[in-house]
Amino acid sequence: MALFAVAALGLLAAVAGQVWHSTAQRLREADLLFAGQQYRQALDSFYAYKAGGAQQYPAKLEDLLDDRRSQVTLRHLRRLYPDPMTGRADWVLVKAGERIVGLHSRSEASSFKRNFDESDAGFNGTDRYAQWVFRAGSAGGTGEGTP
Repeated sequence: MALFAVAALGLLAAVAGQVWHSTAQRLREADLLFAGQQYRQALDSFYAYKAGGAQQYPAKLEDLLDDRRSQVTLRHLRRLYPDPMTGRADWVLVKAGERIVGLHSRSEASSFKRNFDESDAGFNGTDRYAQWVFRAGSAGGTGEGTP
């Protein structure tokens, strides 16, 4: 009976560990979508502001925090968000020339989420976090077309 109880406890612990891991990954996915949306909006805001008549994207992410292209300092982003999937600020930057037009996670892990709402519809059909490209000028996803 004691061996049965130990085996049952072990099985319950394994199931609880799997549930905890899945829940933690889903929370990181939600954080990734939030951070990516924040970067997407900040890139759009940076581009929309015409400093000296020219529209351009930032050369580095820090420019989103402290835009000094005019006499009034603009903050398009509150802070630089780390990549929730890696835990570090090691985003892969998508560039057009020397300017940042988007970013995505370095994580090649498989995602749980497969169906996205309108704002991230470009991610439908993807199965890895690195495929979730948050590109300026695109309402949701890979942003084929603009920039």
